[in-house]
Parts: sequence; C-alpha cells; structure tokens
Amino acid sequence: MSVALLSIAFLIAAICAAIMGYAIQRGATCLVAAVDEVLTKSSAWRFLGLAEAAVWVAGGVLLWRVLGGQETLPIGYPATLGTVAGGLLLGLGAFVTRACVFGAIARFGSGEWAYVLTPIGFYLGCVTIWPLIGNFPQMHVASPLFASSWLLVPFALFVGWRGVEVIRAGRARMLAAHIWTPHRATAVIGIVFAISLIAIGPWAYTYALLSLAQGKIEGVIVKLVLLVMLFVGALVGGWTAGRLELRAPTLETAMRCLGGGVLMGWGSLLIPGGNDELLLVGIPLLQAYAWVAVASMAVAIALGLAVERRFVTR
Repeated sequence: MSVALLSIAFLIAAICAAIMGYAIQRGATCLVAAVDEVLTKSSAWRFLGLAEAAVWVAGGVLLWRVLGGQETLPIGYPATLGTVAGGLLLGLGAFVTRACVFGAIARFGSGEWAYVLTPIGFYLGCVTIWPLIGNFPQMHVASPLFASSWLLVPFALFVGWRGVEVIRAGRARMLAAHIWTPHRATAVIGIVFAISLIAIGPWAYTYALLSLAQGKIEGVIVKLVLLVMLFVGALVGGWTAGRLELRAPTLETAMRCLGGGVLMGWGSLLIPGGNDELLLVGIPLLQAYAWVAVASMAVAIALGLAVERRFVTR
C-alpha cells in the first residue's frame, strides 16, 4: 500500500477515534452501568446498546469482505479456564474502578480526571505480569462470521429499520436532542469502529497499551495516537454537554482508578484482550473466547455490586 493511501487510512481512523470518544462520553457507555441497570431496574437496555455496536461492526466488516475488500483482523484464541479467570479479574477491576475501559473514557471526558489513571494502571498491570505469561496460545482459524455471508440479509433489514427510525426522528434539532442516548451512542461507536477497523485493522486502546507493555514498537505509535484522539473526542463531548469541570480527584478515587486499572490489565493478559477489544472485535467476529470472557466479566461485576449493596451500603 502506498504512503498516500496509508496516510488517508490513518486520517480516517483518527477521525473515527475522535468521534468514538465523543460518542462514548455523550452516551455514558459502560459495561458496569449496563450490569447495574439489570440489577436495579431489571432492564437490559444498555446491554442491547452494546450488542448493537457489535452488530454494526460485524455487519460492516462482513459487507466489506463480501464486496471484495481486504482488512487486517486478529486471530482467535482458545477459550480456557484462563479466559474465565481473566474475565473475572477484568470485571473485578471494572467494579473497583466503577467503570470499564469505555466508562473510564466517558468519566474522564466529564472532568473526572482521576480516570486518566485507569489506562495507566492497565499498562502497569500488563508490564508487571507480562514476563510471566509468555506467548499467548493462538488458534489460526478464520472467523466463523465470514462463513455466514447470508447474515447480510438480516443486517440489511436492521440497517433499514434504523434508517426509518432516523427519518421519523423528524427535524435535525429533534434528532440532536435524542441521539446521544446510550443505545444510539453505542450504534455510532460500532459504525465508526467498523470503518476504522477496515481502514487500519484492530486498534482497541487496551490493545495499544498491551503492545506497549510487550515492547512491540512496530505499529504501536499509530495506536497510541488513536488513543489520544479517543480521549480528545471524550473531552470535546464533555465540553459540548456542559459536563467538563475542573475538579481535583480525591485520593480514594485516584487509588480506585489506578488499582482497578491494574486488575483489568492482569485480566486482559489472561484472556487475552480488554473489554473494548472483546466487545468490538472478538464478539462481532463470533470468537468463542470473547463471549466467555465478557460473560465472566459481567458475572464478576454483578457479584461485586450485589455484595456491596448487601454488606456495605446498609
């Protein structure tokens, strides 16, 4: 690929990363919030939103492949007891932090500055135990998604349904007032992530931090720049929503964010993959290990919230 095409692809990915950060902040996208909604409101609305993001990624990548396009996709990993343990650690870290890696971006964009320590803690967690992990067990198998091109039919119907909904929203000012619900925000996240995935390959920000911890220099600079764009987009989202304030973090919050990030880093190494990579790459590509890891993560968050409400908040 020529330098010009690489530059265009990177520019597209950078714009998508900024839009994604904006959508994460405006929609308050977070797996912890989704689990809490199930426990407190008996509603799975946020979970459905996260699922929709995965549908947009899967449909977009599958359509690109059917049209003859090529993209760089990660290989799969086996689902093992380590996957379950990693998911539980990832969920415990998200519970301690009060936010998953998506939620940390949203809260940072709202001026909760302690949440910048979450990715730092994630990196520190990866650095501390990566030498003990060694190489990940990999399965060189194609994604089951690409053997199911017929899925484009329900995806087309889904896109049409969403398009009709947008048209029915009426005037642009009405649409602007309602687009940043968690459900619609995750749709935006899925669409722009699919575009960036096609443009430059997988770049989930936890993957960038993991690559940095492994000492992989090639390609990591690009992913770190996209990480910066992600946080810039979140800050713009907080500013335009009037949520961005200068508030000094408490020591307790700082320790929670840093410690939770470390736990999430440990869990991500065992899986391997952070929950952003699992939700936006592994699950859309129908990788079994990603489904097992996210389910384990949700269980850990639910147990943490239930125990806290039973013994701490009384």
